[in-house]
Order: sequence, then C-alpha cells, then structure tokens
Amino acid sequence: MKNNIVQGVLLGAVAGILDVIPMVLQGLTWDANLGAFSLWVVTGFFLATSDLSLPSALKGVVIALLCLLPSAFLIGWNHPLTLIPVVVMTVILGALLGFSHERLSN
Repeated sequence: MKNNIVQGVLLGAVAGILDVIPMVLQGLTWDANLGAFSLWVVTGFFLATSDLSLPSALKGVVIALLCLLPSAFLIGWNHPLTLIPVVVMTVILGALLGFSHERLSN
C-alpha cells in the first residue's frame, strides 16, 4: 500500500509539472503555480488511496475535478471563461494520471 501511495504522489507531481509549465510560460503568479502543482500531488494521493469502482481514466478525471472544485470558484468568480482551459487541462491530465497509475500498479 505504501508503494502505491508513493507512486500516486510521484505521478501526481509529474502531472503537476506538466500543468505548471504552460502557466510559467504565461507568467502567472507563483501562488497559482504552486496551487496547481499541489492539486496534482493531492489528486495522485487520492487516486492511490481511493476504492472507486470506475475505469482508471474516468477515476482520474472524477478525482481531479473534485479536487479542482474549491479552486474553481476562486478562479472563475469574476471571469468564468478562464475556467475553460483549466477544466480541459484537468480532464486530460486526470485521465492520463488515472490510466498511468493503474498501468504501473499492475
């Protein structure tokens, strides 16, 4: 179980790095970058410890979107359209994270 959690957190960190690279290139603030990175680390942890009976990619998307939900209110409160790229990236990376975690766990 411990190796599974470490694997989930490490894969989450990789997803976080992939998510933050375009944010750094856009010149976003470091609090936004750190928030996005930590979202993926937490998502990886929850993915590794979750017993949801869903296909791996869907499980990753569901957990990632649930982790994004509190931040989505802050991100989209004044400018709701800014949520579109955030949700798209969350769905893509969530599916990849879920799929990768299952493949490497077996």
